[in-house]
Amino acid sequence: MTYLLAGDIGGTKTILRLVQASEPRDLGPVPLQTLFERTYSSQAYPDLVPMVKEFLHHAKTDAGQDQAPQRACFAIAGPVVDNTSSLTNLAWSLEGDRLREELELDRVELINDFEAVGYGVFGLGPDDIHTLQAGEPDSHAPVAIIGAGTGLGQGFALALGGQPPLVFPSEGGHADFAPRSELEFQLMRYLLDKHQISRVSVERVVSGQGIVAIYQFLRDREFAHETPAIAEAITTWERQTGLSTKTVDPAAVISQAAVDCLDRLSHKAMEIFVSAYGAEAGNLALKLLPYGGLYVAGGIAAKNLALMTEGIFLEAFTHKGRVSPLLDRVPVHIVLNPQVGLIGAALKAVAI
Repeated sequence: MTYLLAGDIGGTKTILRLVQASEPRDLGPVPLQTLFERTYSSQAYPDLVPMVKEFLHHAKTDAGQDQAPQRACFAIAGPVVDNTSSLTNLAWSLEGDRLREELELDRVELINDFEAVGYGVFGLGPDDIHTLQAGEPDSHAPVAIIGAGTGLGQGFALALGGQPPLVFPSEGGHADFAPRSELEFQLMRYLLDKHQISRVSVERVVSGQGIVAIYQFLRDREFAHETPAIAEAITTWERQTGLSTKTVDPAAVISQAAVDCLDRLSHKAMEIFVSAYGAEAGNLALKLLPYGGLYVAGGIAAKNLALMTEGIFLEAFTHKGRVSPLLDRVPVHIVLNPQVGLIGAALKAVAI
């Protein structure tokens, strides 16, 4: 038996999990058992070390788990270079070697949170996903991962038949946005003018910020009248631009109004967003031919499952001209488990 520590570290909260890893059976995934888990406010601690020490103390006193982990992997909401990371929204500077010494572990690995999602999809069960397209699965083919949230993560992985998968993150979310209609061309021009920029990345459209930008575009072009309650929420958020703390999540307000069919402007905004999301997922699939599966992660897809399953996403995904039949074969899954990154960190800890 091996005892491991997994963590999902964000600017607002950190989730830590003590895991027991059993020996793999039949070349399948390594069986993992969660022994103890707790969520902490990241801002309440000056560094990760005191948080982990408190976690291990509570694991022993509250759950009777006094096994010392041998290795740890932490998924970081920020860039990781040479096993070090300075978090984007948290005044922590983390170095794997320092954490290893101070926590008395054999190894500590830091990985980007979206890379952790790439590992995590290999630990998901049937109840953790919603399949949009069954396709023709091929276990020897690449696996693609895309996920819209605060930004737009993209990457791919290779399963190695009984060995830990190889996961490759990318910066594909910063590729150029490719308009496909007159309305999307107008949206691109709107973003260029609004932000005084020379190009528009796909992340500016396919992300939480993209939902808001599309809504603002339609509102400013007077596509439809605003619903007073939605207008008030969006205006409040706009007034809070630049503030560290905001009282409104405008993307959530817009998407909920669309799901509830309460606001024509919000519903149209989400239609454009979901279509652009599907098109970009299709672009990624064309480059990789991921017959091992394409996984749509990130909080937006799971929270808007009704909109994602209406057919708009899949129609845009497969609408690729004469090569469209290639994408009919790609299995497409929406990740429902919000802790996929934590699962991935645990699976990565097994392999380091």
